[in-house]
Amino acid sequence: MTSYSRGQRVIGPATHYVENQPPFRVDVNEFTLNTPLVAAVDAFGAGWATESLTEAGAHVGTLDFQRDARLANVHTPVAYPHDRWGFRLDEVEYDPSYHRVLGAAIARGAHTSAWAEPREGAHAVRAAMFMLFAQVEPGSACPVSMTHAAVASLRDTPWIADAWLPRMYSREYEPRLLANEEKGSALIGMAMTEKQGGSDVRAGTTQGEHMGGNSYQVTGHKWFCSAPMSDGFLVLAHTRRGPVDEGLTCLFVPRMLTRGMRNVFRIQRLKDKLGNRSNASAEIEFDGTVGVLVGEPGRGVRAIIDMVQRTRLDCVLGTAAGMRQSVAEAVWHARGRSAFGALLVDQPGMTAVLADLALEAEAAMLTGMRLAHAFEAEASDRDVAFRRLATPVSKYWVCKRGPQHAYEALECLGGNGYTESFPLAQRYREQPVMAIWEGSGNVIALDVLRAMTREPDSVEAFADELGETRGASPLLDAHVERALALTRSLAGAEPVAAQSQARRLTEGLALALQSSLMLRHAPSVDAEAFLAARLGPDRGAQYGVLPGGTDAAAIVARH
Repeated sequence: MTSYSRGQRVIGPATHYVENQPPFRVDVNEFTLNTPLVAAVDAFGAGWATESLTEAGAHVGTLDFQRDARLANVHTPVAYPHDRWGFRLDEVEYDPSYHRVLGAAIARGAHTSAWAEPREGAHAVRAAMFMLFAQVEPGSACPVSMTHAAVASLRDTPWIADAWLPRMYSREYEPRLLANEEKGSALIGMAMTEKQGGSDVRAGTTQGEHMGGNSYQVTGHKWFCSAPMSDGFLVLAHTRRGPVDEGLTCLFVPRMLTRGMRNVFRIQRLKDKLGNRSNASAEIEFDGTVGVLVGEPGRGVRAIIDMVQRTRLDCVLGTAAGMRQSVAEAVWHARGRSAFGALLVDQPGMTAVLADLALEAEAAMLTGMRLAHAFEAEASDRDVAFRRLATPVSKYWVCKRGPQHAYEALECLGGNGYTESFPLAQRYREQPVMAIWEGSGNVIALDVLRAMTREPDSVEAFADELGETRGASPLLDAHVERALALTRSLAGAEPVAAQSQARRLTEGLALALQSSLMLRHAPSVDAEAFLAARLGPDRGAQYGVLPGGTDAAAIVARH
């Protein structure tokens, strides 16, 4: 168990003194110390929220919050399918620390503030707030993200939206399953994938029989259901209305029905996951469960597509938050530990690694903030088209970079990094989920091809975005030309040929976007180093291979 003292050194008849260990990284402001994020908040029209973000940054940096983040992953959720007498209960019990973490995020609007209080920069603010909490405790980010994204699917279904959106917009957090009439807030989950289908949601076998009105009786199972104690869930099922097969339909499944009656929602077991342990993921079964129609019958994929775009955005934001934690912990360690006569941070090899890690985190954060800006309520038609292609492009690349980034940062801490007493061991285990959730690599790369062929205006909008920095860097101009040429060639290619090149295409577009954003929003020393390290002829396969003459110390000092 990690000790959460403030680092006092105890002197007694021990064998040695503890020295040359960095102090505990606590009581820091995770917003104001993150100068690239502070600048991005202002650049993307969200400067009006600096005060609230500063308050949140101080909160997540406190000793108490960090302790709760740790305890929530040590004292893991426990499923109770039955009560002591054998009646179905289907509840998951969390440690109180998890409720405090999640409650703090909800209180600060990390879930639905952009919907509840729309104004210029609202989605950028919400993105920044989301990253602050996900940086320290990633498990609670799951229900926060799903609740935010579910608004996009539910808002055009009045028989659900009228009753549920006000509850989803609430900043109160109530973890108990209570009668709908007694509970003024709500969190929303998703249950889409099944044993035999995974990302192929059309292969699902869950059925829904029409009961009358907008209600269906659902029978089937779901293989992954995150945050099973949420108040309602979006579910895909093949529905029938009498003899008519309606097709794959999106249904809203509440945990509670009228007058406090519990819906059938059988929690079979919890997953033994690789990454965070604070947030439960369950296998569930429906047996006569009541579900309510979302959108139109047989248009289930269409009903969830806007939601999926937003959860994919949050995968980018969550990865960027993890990268920020990795950089912050690695730099802190290097500034507080000496080896071979000098601080680690002052040794050129380590300085280069830290600078490269910082550049990767900055580019990921800027990508997430630019995407969030494209989801603003006042987004132009061009931004709407841009985000259709940019979201899967960014989700693929940023999330793929997360695990290696976490490992390299972990290595900076040496043996300490390899222990669960320090946060980067968990971060290393956590980062892969962002590349898997809402579509793993091949699924996302294929969606890039789908966007190109079905919505060609998304390619035009993406090219316009890259055009913002045309002429600023010959290196980037050449890369953009190659990436767009490949885009044009694959747009008319045979499917097999296009699919075999989908990852190459996606990587090229992602690096073009990140490089353009770095040129526009990062200091020149950061931007030039990033472009040379990612696009230049001497780029390395590992972190720390920066071009000669890079002022790595200046980059590290800013992070």
